[in-house]
Amino acid sequence: MNFQVTVLKILVSYPDGFAMMAELKRDMAILATSGRDWAERTKRLAARVPALDIFSQGLVERLNGGWRITEEGRAVLKLMEARPAEMRTESAVPPAEPPAAKQASSLLAARRSGRSQRLQRRRAARKRARAKAC
Repeated sequence: MNFQVTVLKILVSYPDGFAMMAELKRDMAILATSGRDWAERTKRLAARVPALDIFSQGLVERLNGGWRITEEGRAVLKLMEARPAEMRTESAVPPAEPPAAKQASSLLAARRSGRSQRLQRRRAARKRARAKAC
């Protein structure tokens, strides 16, 4: 079973894309014990995006004791689930790099600047919280 694909599939099944850790663990346990079909399916999906990293690519966010799938995460999951025929009709000319790799690299580049800004805001908030505590 591919952990990252499973997380994306679980999160997308929730109405707002957010699940608490307890819910994620419960759903993951159910899927992990559901048989070989799930494990084989997640391996096939993961093979379409070999460099998948749901956190560093900004596909999943950690929020308030849980995780939430982002719009980028939904797009990558949709790309992974596209049937080969659907992928071929999207572009008549084969791309120089696989669409999944191109999508992942563009997502990563787009998220880098936003991520550094979020990190700076988090650090500043922690610093303010420490100052208040003293």
